[in-house]
Amino acid sequence: MVVHSASEHVLAGLDPEQRSAVTAPAGPVCILAGAGTGKTRAITSRIAHRALSGEISPRHVLAVTFTARAAAEMRHRLTLLGAQGVQARTFHAAALRQVRYFAPRLLSGRAMPELLDSKVRLVTLAAARVGLRTDRAAARDLAGEIEWAKSSLVEPTDYVVAAARALRDTPHEPAKVAEVFTAYEQLKRSNGVIDFEDMLRAAVWGIEEHPDVGEQIRTQYRHFVVDEYQDVNPLQQRLLDAWLAGRNDLTVVGDASQTIYSFTGATSAYLVDFPRRHRNATVVRLVRDYRSTPQVVGLANAVISQARGTEARLRLELRGQRPPGPEPDLRIFTDEPAEANAVAARCRALIDAGTPAKEIAVLFRVNAQSEAYEKALTEAAVPYVVQGAERFFERTEVRQAMVALRAATRSIPGETPLPAAVVEALTAVGWAPDAPPAGGAARERWEALSALVQLSEEYAASPEVVPIGEAASVERPVTLTDFTEELARRAAQQHVPTVDGVTLASLHSAKGLEWDAVFLIGLAEGTMPTTYAKTVEQVEEERRLLYVGITRARQWLWLSYAAARSPGGRARRPSRFLPQLDRSGGTERAAGGVGPAAKRTERRRTQIVSCRICGATLLAGPDRKLGRCPTCPSDIDDELHERLREWRQRVAGAQKVPAYVVFTDATLIALAERRPERSEELIAIAGIGPRKLGLYGESVLALVGGAGVDDVCPEKTFEISS
Repeated sequence: MVVHSASEHVLAGLDPEQRSAVTAPAGPVCILAGAGTGKTRAITSRIAHRALSGEISPRHVLAVTFTARAAAEMRHRLTLLGAQGVQARTFHAAALRQVRYFAPRLLSGRAMPELLDSKVRLVTLAAARVGLRTDRAAARDLAGEIEWAKSSLVEPTDYVVAAARALRDTPHEPAKVAEVFTAYEQLKRSNGVIDFEDMLRAAVWGIEEHPDVGEQIRTQYRHFVVDEYQDVNPLQQRLLDAWLAGRNDLTVVGDASQTIYSFTGATSAYLVDFPRRHRNATVVRLVRDYRSTPQVVGLANAVISQARGTEARLRLELRGQRPPGPEPDLRIFTDEPAEANAVAARCRALIDAGTPAKEIAVLFRVNAQSEAYEKALTEAAVPYVVQGAERFFERTEVRQAMVALRAATRSIPGETPLPAAVVEALTAVGWAPDAPPAGGAARERWEALSALVQLSEEYAASPEVVPIGEAASVERPVTLTDFTEELARRAAQQHVPTVDGVTLASLHSAKGLEWDAVFLIGLAEGTMPTTYAKTVEQVEEERRLLYVGITRARQWLWLSYAAARSPGGRARRPSRFLPQLDRSGGTERAAGGVGPAAKRTERRRTQIVSCRICGATLLAGPDRKLGRCPTCPSDIDDELHERLREWRQRVAGAQKVPAYVVFTDATLIALAERRPERSEELIAIAGIGPRKLGLYGESVLALVGGAGVDDVCPEKTFEISS
């Protein structure tokens, strides 16, 4: 009875879908869990419910996930639920524990070989062995390519064909990468070390080729749970299959719409195909979003609803469970410095209003975008931390570039235009102003140095004013020396250590995190999606990346892009992933008038309209007028609607115009549904601008307040001024 009560207590507070996941029968269970729907609660409650009811023993459960932080969170929750003894680990930690334990048996008494922390050193040596000179960034890209191959179960001899089939953007010619791959494997063996992929393969080999080891592991682990199943790669799936050995007590949880690591070898195919691979599987969908407001959820649904491809087959339409919040803002700026300054000012305002700095995040597509925000936040006295990457001026390539720029002040003629001088100096450290190199790390290095060139262009656009007398001054072009001093000043400002601050992070590193306020910046074509996304599949992954960013926000969401990178630069288009929004909402101008300086900082604010019933983003004009989806229930006041129709007919007759010129049918329905009581509420209805507010506002508000048609226009004549 006590055990039964304890297991029933685990079910308390679960929603119907979570309860279905927790109480699903033994066997294959697939939990499709959208962002913020409580997936960790569901899977830990399932383990605890089965353990406390006596169905399973906690020590026979192996739960695997992808980060040590997520594994620790699972262990903590299981302890609170009373299910101690469950092994919750990452794939690598679980495999390492097993290989280390069985090493004497598998290796004839020898200890397990040393595990490499990083491939970079050996890859650099392997590249040199095949005649390829590499810097650290290039070596990192080659190491990443080898990791992809090994995670995808691709051998060096098969790499060229596999890379072509996968449309890989290889850091060097594929045949050369294959040579480096072969040399790396040889060096590894001669040095008596293994890498993380070898360790996973050793765990598979130990189970498949040593029956006694396989039997002991199968006796220990009988029930399996896999978190973030959309991120499993073929090697990890091979290990999972070895653990299962044909058994089917497997619970997986994932969200195909959050598949954003395909470039590492991760694939959602196992999640998508789960019901086919596991006959009679129980599939549960968690769609109640407890993290974000309905407004944020509505925008997320609108973005992902346009998704295509394999992952879209498992697309979930989330339903927001929190009280309504502010509408997301889409801000359009003339250039990136203006965008960064506006974001910093808004962060400052949020903090001043009581939002902790640690509950605010600025998310970007590539790490090189962080410099402008580090500068803007510093100048606005907003503390910040950089998540998952170094601060801009602490990056190795940026420090090297600053040394090269200082050295160039002695060799490049002073009259050389600043941008040209910077390009010439950076050429000495291997940067070229043409297309960036292939490979993620090398490309990031190129983008960081490219950001310095962009800074020089912006700095050159502001000539230094030099005093020449008591009442006169003259402008002179800024020099390379001036620029190096400016970079040193920025670096000194931004190197102040902070503990609690606004998070600056790439969208990839933000996965699994959440904040009260999220700023998604740089949402222009070429950045989101990146120009490097060339195939349909790559573009769809970029869409999912934006979806992940949107679903990080609990309360406030800001989306912005700059029409140009720098003042006066080439115009850019907004990201294709943004909904087709109404952009008739006027403009905001900087304080200080409407002169040239104010016009340069002009920015438009686009209002995203959400359904007032379900929270979905409204895209069609009639729906935006109504303030609800056409499928959501209407709460129209029929009697008010009839009075409004009669009033409109009289007004139209007096003005000798068609009735729709006064107000459209959709506007009348919106008035009868929303029943505005103030002018501010009236003008918020799409189709009612300042002009119609002045003409008809008083009469409409009176009708909404209960006045009869004869009361507001017994003999009244409406004149339309020119």
